[in-house]
Amino acid sequence: MNRDWNEEEDNFDVTLSQRTEELYRIPNREPGPDGMIEAAVLPLRDLVIFPRMVSPIFVGRESSLLAVQEAQRKDLTVIGLTQKDPDMENPGVEDFLPIGVEMAVGRLLSMPDGSHSALVQGRRRVEIVEFVRMTPYIKVRARVVHEPQAPDRQTQALMRSALDLFDRCVQLDRSIPEEAHLFAMNISEPGWLADMIATSLSLTYEAKQSLLLTPEPRARLGQLNNLLAQEVDVLELEDEIHSRVQNEVDKSQREFYLREQMKQIQNELGEGDIFTRDVSELKQKVEAANLPEEPKKVALKEIERLNQMPPMAPEVGIIRTYIDWIVDLPWTNITPDHLDVKNAAKILERDHYGLKKAKERILEYIAVRSLKPKKERQPILCFVGPPGTGKTSLGRSIAESIGRKFVRVSLGGVRDEAEIRGHRRTYIGALPGRIIQTMKRAGTANPLFMLDEIDKLYSDFRGDPASAMLEVLDPEQNYAFSDHYLELPFDLSKVMFVTTANSLGTIPPALLDRMEVIEFPGYIEEEKLEIANRYLIPRQLEENGIDDISLTFAPDGVRRIIREYTYEAGVRNLEREIGRICRKVARLKAEGKKYPTEITADLIEKFLGPQQVFQPEAELSDEVGVVTSLAWTETGGEIMPVEVAILEGKGGLQMTGQMGEVMQESGQAALTYIKSRAAALKIDMEVFERMDIHVHMPEGGIPKDGPSAGITMATAIVSALTGRPVFKHVGMTGEITLRGRVLPIGGVREKVLAAHRAGLKTVLLPEKNLKDLVDLPKTARAELKIIPVKHMDDVLEIALSARPTIEPPRPRKPGKEEAPEEE
Repeated sequence: MNRDWNEEEDNFDVTLSQRTEELYRIPNREPGPDGMIEAAVLPLRDLVIFPRMVSPIFVGRESSLLAVQEAQRKDLTVIGLTQKDPDMENPGVEDFLPIGVEMAVGRLLSMPDGSHSALVQGRRRVEIVEFVRMTPYIKVRARVVHEPQAPDRQTQALMRSALDLFDRCVQLDRSIPEEAHLFAMNISEPGWLADMIATSLSLTYEAKQSLLLTPEPRARLGQLNNLLAQEVDVLELEDEIHSRVQNEVDKSQREFYLREQMKQIQNELGEGDIFTRDVSELKQKVEAANLPEEPKKVALKEIERLNQMPPMAPEVGIIRTYIDWIVDLPWTNITPDHLDVKNAAKILERDHYGLKKAKERILEYIAVRSLKPKKERQPILCFVGPPGTGKTSLGRSIAESIGRKFVRVSLGGVRDEAEIRGHRRTYIGALPGRIIQTMKRAGTANPLFMLDEIDKLYSDFRGDPASAMLEVLDPEQNYAFSDHYLELPFDLSKVMFVTTANSLGTIPPALLDRMEVIEFPGYIEEEKLEIANRYLIPRQLEENGIDDISLTFAPDGVRRIIREYTYEAGVRNLEREIGRICRKVARLKAEGKKYPTEITADLIEKFLGPQQVFQPEAELSDEVGVVTSLAWTETGGEIMPVEVAILEGKGGLQMTGQMGEVMQESGQAALTYIKSRAAALKIDMEVFERMDIHVHMPEGGIPKDGPSAGITMATAIVSALTGRPVFKHVGMTGEITLRGRVLPIGGVREKVLAAHRAGLKTVLLPEKNLKDLVDLPKTARAELKIIPVKHMDDVLEIALSARPTIEPPRPRKPGKEEAPEEE
């Protein structure tokens, strides 16, 4: 036992060069007459040995140790066979690669874990022919693979390419010694060169196996070139990344060094550190900002965090921005209200014509505040009306009348809840929502805040901004509005919110419930005429540089523009058309030509071209089955004829002209009423069974709906069935029930004015709608005969002639040749 230990100790004293020399002294096996050699096998796990290459191996298996000891005792070589699966403990015949390497094994060294280590040198490739035995160690017969020594031209080209790529690898890979390239340059055999480079590279186990299994040198060099190209790409990328990282490190170290130098210089000069000075100034700014207790506490806490951070920390900018937002918000800055009701009324009247309800509501608010100045609750108004009716501009006038700052946010198309509440500070580039941003822009805690287009908020996967507005517009909650960015309660209770919308249909009920709705009806012709004379014409004269030539617009000229060139509820297109005329006059003046000083109705077509809008006109004569209905649209009131034709058929009711579902139901209710009153109206019941009734409303391209045409359709059907004509000067509107009662409807003011414009003389209205005539102009009330009706009998008595002018339709009697069809 002592002798063995001493031998192993002596083995460790043997130098590496001596161990290598021992390898070279072991001769190759001589092939037999059949060209075969027979040798013991040394299984290789996770290791590929190439010919002529020296490499250390570990011998752990008992069978492998016996094979090596037997070969060393007789100074013979062994055959190294690489296992396909390195984890297999007892490989069989099928578990080795078909090509191995004859190799010499040097002196064995014992390791502390009980295994052994030795140096091996690959000699030549061998192809396994058969396994002679498997115990006590594996022994095989193999055929030596001979490789050509002299390379051809193509092989030389591959060798040069491999050397160039290997040179690049040596330059980039610090683990490969520079001598490796010099050694490779002195190799003239292509196979040897390929094996040497493959041993030097950090290739995968599978790539090395593939090279070992390629006996032909040219093919092996081609495969190696591909592997080298891939290796160069990877190494170049690694080198680029390393260089970039090194540059960043060098830059950071350089900045740190310079900052330390600057700090010492500033200390010597008594100036102190810039970063420390900035933090100190920020703290003074917070102290002087007159913040409420909670925001001040949070700001000072963030400043302490900032003071403990290095100047180049990523969070420094985030914290500074957050503190700036806290300091810049108007927590307590309030502008005094002007509570002079008369002055406010003068301002509102100066800037806007009409809009009586909105003006009265604002003046009521000012009056209440003047009586109770400490009243905190602010009104939350919602102006609803068609485009161009002055909703936004009225908000500016309200702000001026009460002496508040005016700020506006357009909510049209907003889909993200964070637009209202802001983003949390964990996000890069986070900011407060639009509410807090606008409050900062206002600079006061009690501005007039206009939320434009609140009916155009949309919800999707990013949240529901309309729901986020609930807290903003609720007086019970908005005194502590929470923004995700600030995470501090901000008082919005002193803000006067005014919202605008074109329609209430898309506003969620919960949000609508928090607002006081004030409707902005479309302007009637008389109001448009007054607005044009007061505001639009003077503004366009000034904008087009002709306010010094005393150009005037005759009332008939403006009225013609309104009727024949615009079709709108507001006055935007009217102002555009007036502007077109002013520009043409300005051009005539600039060219030195003669220009008119008064725009009359006759000059309108010259400046604006042919008529663009054609208003519906009243019937020219009394007609059977044709009644004039009064309709409401967003652009104002209109008259609309209802036509009825009676045809032979099977008792059906057909309704055309893009009538909506509600309007069609009104027509069916009217027909049912007429059937129930057929005897009193002297209508044969056979007509309803054997005749078709067709109700049509012209302008089929325009959708129509609503119940207000009920009495009109009933009158037209009765007229067509009885042959009694309808008076041409009568217009009507009202909903009908199955019992013939006339129910109230909406849009009365616009409908009556449409009847007046069209030249009608008599208007039939539901009795309960008389209250809506309060705002009707005096001229219309004087020139129209407005008759309230409660029942359909009243309508028929007024609208229809007492005697028929044509023969009422009758179903044709079946003759002898036309026997009735059998069922």
